[in-house]
Amino acid sequence: MVGDGMGTAQIFAGLTANKGTLNLARCTAIGFQKTQAADAFVTDSGAGATAFAIGKKAKNGAIGVDALEKPHPTLLETAQKNGLGTGIVVTCSITHATPASFYAHVPSRSQNEDIAAQLLTSGVDVFVGGGQKYFDARADGRNLVEAFKTKGYQVADSTADLDQFKSGKLAVFTAKGEPRSLSEGRGDVLLNGTQTAIRLLDQSKKGFFMLIEGSQIDWGGHANKTSYIISEMLDFDKTVGAVLDFAEKDGNTLVVITADHETGGLAITDGDMQAGQAEGKYVTKGHTGIMVPVFAYGPGAEAFIGIYENTAIFDKITAAYAPGFPASRK
Repeated sequence: MVGDGMGTAQIFAGLTANKGTLNLARCTAIGFQKTQAADAFVTDSGAGATAFAIGKKAKNGAIGVDALEKPHPTLLETAQKNGLGTGIVVTCSITHATPASFYAHVPSRSQNEDIAAQLLTSGVDVFVGGGQKYFDARADGRNLVEAFKTKGYQVADSTADLDQFKSGKLAVFTAKGEPRSLSEGRGDVLLNGTQTAIRLLDQSKKGFFMLIEGSQIDWGGHANKTSYIISEMLDFDKTVGAVLDFAEKDGNTLVVITADHETGGLAITDGDMQAGQAEGKYVTKGHTGIMVPVFAYGPGAEAFIGIYENTAIFDKITAAYAPGFPASRK
């Protein structure tokens, strides 16, 4: 799970607004990861997410390739190769930098139509996100939405009752372009999409790998708007709660929650925990280079304690999945 742009100040703003509690606090292991890109002290989401996805440092803007633009298998692709179900649920375009880093391999995050075409061939079982225009209003005239149907996917939009989908592959497009913010009426897309994906993917006998992103925490940071950060932070944390509930009941699921970088240089300058109010000030409308927290829960969580490079998250997740872990479900 990735809270895009989520540093400790964003977390504490959400905690304060929620009167002192967050589901994140249920995690049993906490560490910090260093976010630097291959070519810059301050990373973007492409290089940041690519570090998690392939375990290699990348240049800013790159997707699923190392610093020499060489592609490497992602965690999601490795999961597929090992027979696990795979899913992606985000509150941005499904072709945006973070989700793309787990299924695509391109030198630039701006290649939205190329990224969309790679999603079609990726075999991801369930995905929920915006950016439908990159699939059905393309420069090359192809309609990839119809192509997903041909490949056996059930296709829906965010107005659909996701409870109707009981099994199989599912593609949910939540917006033509970028989805609305929570305050603009997006609704429980992240929570409902996540619960739907878990329900479908949990049918896999070998388990599943899933990427979930609270994408717009970052956008609130870019806007230097504390209320935007808080609403998106609490939306993400509500979904964290649902994931932890599943993991607790399942007993054999590792949950890792982190950020690709911090956005805005947010400082909490005042607040009232009882009233649920937080005030913030900012040093930039861009990203910063500070280390960001990593929360872990479930089998193998203790490996995420400490301070390490962002690429180590790939290594630690891969090690947790070493032969015999997790055991195949009966």
